[in-house]
Parts: sequence; structure tokens; C-alpha cells
Amino acid sequence: MSRSPAGIGGRDLPKAIAEGTLQIGNLPLPCAVLNDRENTRVFTQEGFMIAIGRAGKAKGGEGASVDGKPAFLRAKNLEPFISSDLIESTTPIEFIPYKGPGYLGRAFGYRARLLPQVCWVFQDALLAGKLLPSQRHIGEKCRLLLKALTDKAIDDLVDQATGFDDQRKREGINRILEKYVREDVLPYAQVFDVEFYRQIYRLNRWPFDPDKTARPQVIGRWTNDLYDRLAPLIRSELHRVVRRNENGRPREKLTQHLSEKDGKPKLKNLLEGVMALMKVSSDWQDFRDKIDIAYPRFDDVLVLPFEGGIPRLPKPESEAKKKGGKR
Repeated sequence: MSRSPAGIGGRDLPKAIAEGTLQIGNLPLPCAVLNDRENTRVFTQEGFMIAIGRAGKAKGGEGASVDGKPAFLRAKNLEPFISSDLIESTTPIEFIPYKGPGYLGRAFGYRARLLPQVCWVFQDALLAGKLLPSQRHIGEKCRLLLKALTDKAIDDLVDQATGFDDQRKREGINRILEKYVREDVLPYAQVFDVEFYRQIYRLNRWPFDPDKTARPQVIGRWTNDLYDRLAPLIRSELHRVVRRNENGRPREKLTQHLSEKDGKPKLKNLLEGVMALMKVSSDWQDFRDKIDIAYPRFDDVLVLPFEGGIPRLPKPESEAKKKGGKR
């Protein structure tokens, strides 16, 4: 069912682009990320109020306030602990839910960053002995929340709970691929020159004839490996766009689909560094150790330079089991 983004009075409302539940101890906090310029992170109004020990929904779902203060900050004894900046940030945000229907097709929430700020109001009042008996349970709730949120950025927690963190990573990778890879093909121009292959042969102790273009198949795999060090997922994207014959073999070079502005210059810079490593390496294994440090694959585990060798960190147990159970 489609929903109009218009709110009360026909004004446009931001939409939730990711929703989830942030679990803090045994407290579930419904949250969302909005599609406004700042990608505002919000807790639902009901969830926010329950989190700090207050009950229920505001009347009509709209979070009515008096003198600019929400109900949970309206008590006179809290005034010395409330800043004007905090008051400005307590206006409820009206938005279009991503999944649920909300109230009359819309939802209300508070900025996620407001939660620790409100908790500090009650915490400071608690330490100052200014909380009323009816407020002490709120002060205790806020103390526990602050303890749980120590050293954690609230926006990051919301991003993890809603899956927006993964969404941002995917969007970032897509932007890189758009910059580096083009769908149409460019005229072929040699990128991997004779000196590149001469160094591969030298490091492997193979005899080299510069007039022969037929090379061992393994060199093709080694060359493809460089794309994994160029940018995330770029090799699979290049293989996706390259045209193939009836047998499925590429009819074009991968380099023909690198963009002139970003893809080819980046590969050229990478090759210059790789060639420098080749020239100072004594053999193929020495070169592989050096390139793993200088230009690690984007999906690889880092290599730690310890004395007596350069051991690779063990892969996660789940991954090791997929490959036979041995590590």
C-alpha cells in the first residue's frame, strides 16, 4: 500500500529508510534512520519514554508539550539541570514509517542523541539529591542506560540495529564501482608491459623471452589478483560488464572497462608500486609477503610483521570449517 509523504497541512515528511530495534540489556528500543540530509537517527516516541521509565503514548501520538518542554522534562525540580540547547532538541520528529502504518500513516520520534542527554539530566539531579520520590525510578533507569552507553556512539548503535551500517557500506562500494568501472568498452591499450612480466619470470626463476606472448595460465590469475587490491569488489564488477564469447571466455580486457578518470590512473599508480616491490624482492614468496603488507586485498586479513617471519592472522573458525575444518 502506498503512503503519501505529506503530513499535517500538506508539509513533506522525512521517510524512514531503515528500521530496527536496539537492545540495551532487556530493554528493546525501536529505532529508525530517516532520509533527510543528516540521515537523522530516531527512537520512536513510545520507545523513548519507556526507556527512561515513563509510560505510554502521548495523546494523539504527537507528543504534546508545554512551553517547549516535553512531559518528561516538565518538572520544576529538573529546570536547573536543563540547558536551552537541550530544550531545542526535544521537539518530536514526525516521519513516514518504513514498515508499520504508524498513527494516521505517520510516526513520531525523538533524535537518538537526545537519549543520553536526557539521561544526564536525571543523573545529575539524582546525584544532587533533587529527584522526587516519584522520579527516582527514572533516575535509576537513566543511570543504567548511561552505563550501557559508555564509550558507544548512539548513532552507531542505531546504525547497527537498523542495518543502516551495512547499507552505507554497500552504497559506498557502489559509488567506488561507478567511479572506477564503465559499462562501455574503450579501445585496447597495453597496461601490463614487458617489464612487468620480466619481473614475474625473474622472481620465479623462469627463463624469459620478451618476444613470446604466450604465458603460463597462472600469470593471468596473479594479474587478476591485483584488481582485488585496487578497490573493493572491482574485479567481480569488471567480470560482470566484460563481453564474452559463446564459451564464456572474455572477448575484452578488463582494463578496457576501467574509467579514464579514476579507474586507469588508480591501476597505474598501483602498478608503479607493485613494480617497485618486485625490483627489491629476492623471489616470488618475498614479493608476495611484501605486497600483502603494502597493498592488502580489500577482503583479506591483515598481515602482522613479527620477527622470524610474517605470519597471517588465523581466519575465523566458521570460515575455517567451510574449507575443511583445519586452521
